[in-house]
Amino acid sequence: MPYELNINGQTHSVDVDGDIPLLWVLRDVIGLTGTKFGCGIAMCGACTVHLDGQAVRSCVTPVADASSAAITTVEAIGATEAGARIQQAWLAEEVVQCGYCQSGQIMSAAAMLAANPEPADEDIDAAMAGNICRCGTYPRIRAAIKRAAGVPATGEGR
Repeated sequence: MPYELNINGQTHSVDVDGDIPLLWVLRDVIGLTGTKFGCGIAMCGACTVHLDGQAVRSCVTPVADASSAAITTVEAIGATEAGARIQQAWLAEEVVQCGYCQSGQIMSAAAMLAANPEPADEDIDAAMAGNICRCGTYPRIRAAIKRAAGVPATGEGR
């Protein structure tokens, strides 16, 4: 079935089954490979994208459910205020090690900051709880989120 998807401000027509996960449409049909496949069951967060500004796991989101939403991927998150701040903070805190989970981490952090520009530690924990980093960069991630929010970090980054 044909779907019109609004991805990163551009309309894309795709002819796919409605139950195919959005992740595979983004990667295999549209060619946006920044969103990663991790677990396929919405447990790791590597596939996180925004639907109307809300962080969702694209590996379990049917394309039919996303067809009426504005979809934002990591390729365009820097065009948003919160996304640009997060990306700059990620670099400043040297968060990335292997990098595989980072697109999902950035997408979750950007959605949280857009909704809550002054997050407390509990807010950060809640927003980032579903994002797994095998390299263990959690202290740097927290420091980067605090930097992006303009909240003084407590030395947890490095």
